Amino acid sequence: MTGIAFREATREDVPAMQVVRHLVKENVLSDPSLVPDSDCIRYLEVRGKGWVGHDGAQLAGFAIADLVDHSIWALFVDPLYEGLGIGKELHRLMMDWYFTQTSETVWLSTAYDTRAERFYRLQGWTDAGAYSTRERRFTMTVDQWRQRR
Repeated sequence: MTGIAFREATREDVPAMQVVRHLVKENVLSDPSLVPDSDCIRYLEVRGKGWVGHDGAQLAGFAIADLVDHSIWALFVDPLYEGLGIGKELHRLMMDWYFTQTSETVWLSTAYDTRAERFYRLQGWTDAGAYSTRERRFTMTVDQWRQRR
């Protein structure tokens, strides 16, 4: 992860976050207009908090936790930066923060048979079954997270 720095995300990061979100090869948005900048800002400033990993001025990845729905709203890494541990570090920062705010079980969903699904399994998430015809739901309790740490 040489050269990658991590910090809390701000509304100024949203345009670069949108670029990363649209570069991913899996969990692609069918309609990018479904996630406007205003939604991203609301998740960062009202519903939860986010983090970014950056290589100088280049955003390499981001993650956002939602305290309202007790979910992980986003975790995406620019394909050019995959395999460098950026996703793991963003995940750690996000989960550490989440469980300092609440002890509520957190959940997420991701497409079936993807690298994201494998990533979450490796991070200790519990398969909670189908979320939809295209996505699987995962959960993690505070105790599971503490055991991982």
